[in-house]
Amino acid sequence: MNIQLGPRPYFLVNNMEAGKLKNRLKRCGNGPFRKTDFSIGHRGAALQFPEHTEESYEAAVRMGAGMVECDVTFTKDKELVCRHSQCDLHMTTNIIDTPLAKKCSRPFTPAQFDASGNLAQKASAHCCTSDITVKEFKSLRGKMDGFNPAATSIAEYLGGTPNWRTDLYSGPTSGTLLTHKESIQLFMELGVKMTPELKSAGITMPYDSDGDGVGDYTQENYAQQMIDEYKAANVKPSNVWAQSFDIRDIRYWIANEPQFGKQAVYLDDANIVAELPSAAQLAAYKAEGINIVAPPLFALLDVDGNGNIVASGYAHQAKAAGLDIITWTLERSGILADGDDGFYYQTFDSAIKREGDMMKVLDVLAGDVGIRGIFSDWAATVTYYANCMNIR
Repeated sequence: MNIQLGPRPYFLVNNMEAGKLKNRLKRCGNGPFRKTDFSIGHRGAALQFPEHTEESYEAAVRMGAGMVECDVTFTKDKELVCRHSQCDLHMTTNIIDTPLAKKCSRPFTPAQFDASGNLAQKASAHCCTSDITVKEFKSLRGKMDGFNPAATSIAEYLGGTPNWRTDLYSGPTSGTLLTHKESIQLFMELGVKMTPELKSAGITMPYDSDGDGVGDYTQENYAQQMIDEYKAANVKPSNVWAQSFDIRDIRYWIANEPQFGKQAVYLDDANIVAELPSAAQLAAYKAEGINIVAPPLFALLDVDGNGNIVASGYAHQAKAAGLDIITWTLERSGILADGDDGFYYQTFDSAIKREGDMMKVLDVLAGDVGIRGIFSDWAATVTYYANCMNIR
């Protein structure tokens, strides 16, 4: 595939403050560009395309992502599908505007307002892949993740896309949903590696799949099924980076599917620095056979006394433990120059002054932290940097 990066990486480089890094990045602007495993398509290209759709995945690969993510969950009939959460269909698809709305765990309820016009109760809905069969799932269309909490109608509820994204690629003839098996075939055709994330179930496990009141589908069944679908498609284990936030899944793969388990990715769900594992815990991960950890961006970066972005204490500890690092997620925080960049930037927000500082973040992660890859909602940004720095 001919790699096409579009204008955004050039905008970011031009927006950088003057210096050696900007000069180096500008010099490689004419390419040519190649795909790189350093650039990981997070849910595809979710900055502008409905996440986990065929169109989103293809866009990420077109922008040079050498690895693409299918978040894996299951339907009522135990078929694996690509969704960020088992119970996000009301926010990421058109389900509440279809006849399948009646099958949702909780149907759409409009917002309620008090006598003064103030929002008293947010609009809500709760629709899960486990509410419907795989055939019903495939009849839906993906949309941009979001909802309008003040909605009084279904049409209003389906809005709510952040203003720094776009609904341009969400329409009745796009947003093609995929099963996990279909994602494997697509990624094989596109010639990219795969990083599926086994999502936590939104329902009680073991799951009662046949309705007899007895849970017969265990977490281990679920974890094994995901790996079995790669084996059935003859995908080499070296081309699959299975992920989970649940360390029990990682341990299961290490014990039962060691060829896949040796590069399984243990995702860290810390929300603040205080929740990050200690140096001793990181060393313990390595000792039990975990080789790759994936914390959020803020875990790996800090600001020194001169206001420069530097590698964090956690980053040094993870490396000292012999762990490889992947991180998440770039291009998911909207405008950076407003000084309120939220979750991902919490430890180094004071050093972010302009949109071009995103390239500075990448440079510290690659050069000082030494990450092996980064998830991004817009792969072109990472692909540009990786090509300029000759990172494969």
